[in-house]
Amino acid sequence: MTNINHTRQKIYYHHTDSGGVVYYANYLKFLEEARTEFLEKRGIFIKDLISHGVQFVVSRQEIDYKSPSFYGDILQIETRISKFTRVKIEFEYEIKNQKGAIVCIARTIMACVDMQLKPSVMPKDIHEKLF
Repeated sequence: MTNINHTRQKIYYHHTDSGGVVYYANYLKFLEEARTEFLEKRGIFIKDLISHGVQFVVSRQEIDYKSPSFYGDILQIETRISKFTRVKIEFEYEIKNQKGAIVCIARTIMACVDMQLKPSVMPKDIHEKLF
């Protein structure tokens, strides 16, 4: 299985501001959804993790906005893992519009924690499913 996942995001009116431009904070939602799809395609489901006392929390988020996207656009989101330890996963993303222009690039660092939000070693089966 490849370490890259592609998802699409159609831009609806509720994603935009009064000028029809995607509101900057909505990209966090798009990244979350793309990351969830990445994990689910590898058999990792957040609900199952939580029921086993494992969570992943965002410890760092970076976004570089390159160009706007607008109501009606179809965005292509490429998600990949760039770094990996027994406690952290670093995701990188590139979001492009339907014309191929880069809208933004982003990086998310996720930390594995227990139910008390203390750092925890990632279960071996999760580690194996990621690659």
